[in-house]
Amino acid sequence: MPRSNRSHGRAARAREPHPELDVDRLSSGWRRTETRGGREWNVQPVSEAQAVKTYVCPGCSLEVASGVSHVVVWRADGVLGDAADLAARRHWHLHCWRMGTR
Repeated sequence: MPRSNRSHGRAARAREPHPELDVDRLSSGWRRTETRGGREWNVQPVSEAQAVKTYVCPGCSLEVASGVSHVVVWRADGVLGDAADLAARRHWHLHCWRMGTR
């Protein structure tokens, strides 16, 4: 009898349902916390595909055009709570954020 090259475990795994992807968990994996000037900041990258609006960079006061990758920054240690910190988030050019221009 010829030998089968198929894995018998693959068929059993194919019948099992895939777990749902948690998009919030996946996207928050990119988020990081940085400390600058004694304050903690949440920094989340935005890819070219995700950048669909135009913003003004607080570092250089120039436009962050749609389709340009950048970072979104908000306080991680604000006293008014997470909702207020998130509402005060700003979109920075990656270079401006790295330079630390304030």
